[in-house]
Amino acid sequence: MSSVAKKILVATTNPGKLSEISAMLDLDIDWVSLSDFPNINEVKEDGKTFAENARKKALGYAKQTGLLTLADDSGLVIDALGGLPGITSARFSGEKEKNRGLLDHKNMQKVLGLLKDTPKEKRTAGFVCCLCLADPHEILIETEGKLEGLIAENQAGSNGFGYDPIFFVPKLNKTVAQLTAQQKNAVSHRGQALQKLKPQLEKLLKTL
Repeated sequence: MSSVAKKILVATTNPGKLSEISAMLDLDIDWVSLSDFPNINEVKEDGKTFAENARKKALGYAKQTGLLTLADDSGLVIDALGGLPGITSARFSGEKEKNRGLLDHKNMQKVLGLLKDTPKEKRTAGFVCCLCLADPHEILIETEGKLEGLIAENQAGSNGFGYDPIFFVPKLNKTVAQLTAQQKNAVSHRGQALQKLKPQLEKLLKTL
């Protein structure tokens, strides 16, 4: 296998996501992120579904870099909000904020504000993740994962990122941000999608 084949671009600038993905897949791969390509053109995420956006990002960045590219589009789907924030999860507060921690906080505050009079039994939600691996010419692998839960009334826990502190998993009696990395990877939407991806990626790498 050539060294180029062993390098895979993860289409994110989020260091938390990059370390989560590389730890879960645990393969002999040189993982790089969009931060390693400061002059790359951003691929517009204007698809109508998580899967569409993942495909667009994987193909778009693979074409620009010549690398195998793994993209995910994931987000929070809240039943009482008609599926929102959905594909707008990362920018739900409408704020352009470079500080990721501050942006996560604003997004969570917006969700909690919208649900403030909603009783516990109607605060059902799901974390959804669609993964797509592409080379510069075509889509090679697609997988999906989902974690069901409830939106907590208050933030709890300091692990993870995004909406993890307000996403409560009843079977574990904890928010995702209260789980260890190992516990999270075992049950999370991204963990499930990566577990499905790993054997397919291992098979693919043998052919390169």
